[in-house]
Amino acid sequence: MTDQELLAGYIAVGRRAIDDFLALLEQLPNDAWNSPTDLPGWDVKAVASHVAHLESVLAGDPEPTVELGDLPHLTAPTGDYTERGVVARRDHAPADIIREIRESADARFAALEADPPTDASAKPVLGVPGLSWDWRTLLRNRPLDVWMHEQDIRRAVGLPGGFDTAPAEHTVRYFAESLGFVVAKRGKATAGTSVVFALNGLPPLAVGVGENGRGSVLRTLPEQPDVRIDFDAESFIVLAGGRRPADPQRVRVTGDEQLAGRILAGMTVTG
Repeated sequence: MTDQELLAGYIAVGRRAIDDFLALLEQLPNDAWNSPTDLPGWDVKAVASHVAHLESVLAGDPEPTVELGDLPHLTAPTGDYTERGVVARRDHAPADIIREIRESADARFAALEADPPTDASAKPVLGVPGLSWDWRTLLRNRPLDVWMHEQDIRRAVGLPGGFDTAPAEHTVRYFAESLGFVVAKRGKATAGTSVVFALNGLPPLAVGVGENGRGSVLRTLPEQPDVRIDFDAESFIVLAGGRRPADPQRVRVTGDEQLAGRILAGMTVTG
């Protein structure tokens, strides 16, 4: 696969993620926008404002100038940037936020269609400030971010769904790439250990720890793994995305329960 084909695939998934996100927002009554999400200090409106902010910046619009003030949920300097777009849209109506996302995304994807990137390692002219991402990283991360925020909103308003889409599969597979590190380093699994992760709707994935102490995906499933962890899709996502602990009734462990406990406790691979 060429770089251009790879990036075109990410662009297509990113477009679908935005369309699905907008479709969800459009069906929400205004009072639902005040619903708290799993993200500290953010309600549905804040999540939508964050997406609007990044789409706007990536479309070439200037950064907002705002005073953040004292926000107790900001515990790291990196949070200042993401909060800026939320504060700037605090007085915006839901319809205006939806319109901004649509117009910014339309402009961004039109530019990508008119001049598609062909070098995955090249740096885009417009990116996320403070992050030196190349085209591969930017276009790969964007669908994950948007789809995760769709799920944040769905949980907040009690509208489950969206797990049978290309952005959902993209996100799950992206998170799965970190499972070797989770098993070997955070789970403290010893050499020769194997762990199977079974996620409904996707083929099971096995991780083995080599003599070098590193975990990697195995080509074949072991007949008797040390641990097998069965998840539903939402339980996997809330753990890997650092949103909340999974419902114990929706995660089934077979085998070494202590090892499984350490793995589940260290599942977060993004905030």
